[in-house]
Amino acid sequence: MRAQFVLSEIGVGLRRNLTMTFAVVVSVALSLALFGGSLLMSDQVSTMKGYWYDKVNVSIFLCNKSDAESDPHCAKGAVTTEQKDQILSDLKKMTVVEKVSYESSDQAYKHYKEQFGDSPLASSLTPDQMQESYRIKLKDPQKYQVIATAFDGRDGVQSVQDQKGILDNLFGLLNGMNWAARAVMAMMLVVALMLIVNTVRVSAFSRRRETGIMRLVGASGFYIQAPFIMEAAVAGLIGGGVACGFLLVARYFIIDHGLALSQKLNLINFIGWDAVLTKLPLILATSLLMPALAAFFALRKYLKV
Repeated sequence: MRAQFVLSEIGVGLRRNLTMTFAVVVSVALSLALFGGSLLMSDQVSTMKGYWYDKVNVSIFLCNKSDAESDPHCAKGAVTTEQKDQILSDLKKMTVVEKVSYESSDQAYKHYKEQFGDSPLASSLTPDQMQESYRIKLKDPQKYQVIATAFDGRDGVQSVQDQKGILDNLFGLLNGMNWAARAVMAMMLVVALMLIVNTVRVSAFSRRRETGIMRLVGASGFYIQAPFIMEAAVAGLIGGGVACGFLLVARYFIIDHGLALSQKLNLINFIGWDAVLTKLPLILATSLLMPALAAFFALRKYLKV
């Protein structure tokens, strides 16, 4: 097959259907940008889970005098020294526990003032109203229920709280947003495939005389189809390149510069450039193969070769 002939036919096809080719490029670019974005969002959620789940604590809040008067869990009164020692001893014996730290009511009051000092409620609180607590770091954050089962309802214990539950709500929201992006991506992908098929068919119809002559002189089916398939592949590859550009620009301006979230949100461990760069070959390969396969199957029926 003469490469010059194929390349010339690709150029002719792209110029004849310039508007539809532009639509294919845009739709492929948007769908693959969303595809890459959803992959990066999954990586970001996984990175955040690994970072935050390693830092979550289980807190055992102990009853104080105020709780004894108002909380049914503390009906037997404020926690005693013997109860605190027994709780600490039992915690140290548990294999799921990595580290235990104690927070007194004075320390809890100090931390509350540091975080919520501007709140109207802060001025009415006193240290004796704050709860003592044990903060437990688990070897496996998923084993929270072991602590809850062992200590929830015990004398002197007001409640057992797991910070992981708060994070699960956040990650649930992020995962929901990610699936919404994937749904939009799927719709854009369908639109892109339809545009590719229609573009190839229009191109084949406009060149039906040439293809008819080629069939009469005994040209193979692949020889006839090749220019159309490569035309679709080139348009798709351009769209894939644009999608890669979107992802690089978004990573640069949203995380590093512009919005500079990495500087404003220091508590979030953002994905690095390596995560973005590893997705680009997949996007480019998809942008090349998807249009080529769509064109191949469309032409088999349309050209009957």
